[in-house]
Amino acid sequence: QVQLVESGGGLVQAGGSLRLSCAASGRTFSRYTMGWFRQAPGKEREFVAAISWYGGIAYYAESVKGRFTISRDNAKNTMYLQMISLKPEDTAVYYCAAQGEPYSSTSSSPSLYDYWGQGTQVTVSS
Repeated sequence: QVQLVESGGGLVQAGGSLRLSCAASGRTFSRYTMGWFRQAPGKEREFVAAISWYGGIAYYAESVKGRFTISRDNAKNTMYLQMISLKPEDTAVYYCAAQGEPYSSTSSSPSLYDYWGQGTQVTVSS
């Protein structure tokens, strides 16, 4: 059974930084493309970033490009999201997600991600 557990969220002032982690278990982590999504109150879940199964390709939403960096350590079965220059509009619950098919391309479509974590709250104060 695949499990994804996020950590690293919290309260930070605008302009600050946070690093989120997603620890995966239950299957061979290195075979699967992973992604980060977020959902703010009253809004739909939106794509943030994705990283290919081997880590060579990263794909970002325009709203976070240049500020967020996605990475993964396949030896540790962990994915990361380094966030800098945070803005109040980045406030949301951040979810880690894993695609269901091995060796897939990066994608911003939530429907391609079969496994989700429970989420971690990120709050950016102005």
